[in-house]
Amino acid sequence: MYEPIRTKSVHSMAELKPDFPHRSREEELDIRLAGHLTALLTVTDELRALTPDPGLDDAAERLADQAARLRDGHAPLRAAPSATESDPAHVAALHQRAHTLAGWALVVATSREDATVTELAAERLRSHASALGLAA
Repeated sequence: MYEPIRTKSVHSMAELKPDFPHRSREEELDIRLAGHLTALLTVTDELRALTPDPGLDDAAERLADQAARLRDGHAPLRAAPSATESDPAHVAALHQRAHTLAGWALVVATSREDATVTELAAERLRSHASALGLAA
């Protein structure tokens, strides 16, 4: 037969005020999106060093601006490129990585309803897809 529970629920005994700060969904999305944009910026800087292109220069500046906006004006750290020679396989791998990061940024920006970053991420996604020969 069924016997009723005689002890208090664990949930009712929990502290009313937790001992750690909570962030809202919007704050979490801002943090995640800034991280994706910063990672994309790092790969873009690497590509800029290997294959100089004014389009990549413009993209890097726009990525840095948007990452700074999401981080309350704090500019993202910029890494020095690690490669010195333009190996085609390495450049293709960087474009693949940038394509993946742009896709992640696009998903988060869309979820966050940030039209500016959505447009930028979609542009970078198309650009890297084209460099990889994936564009239709």
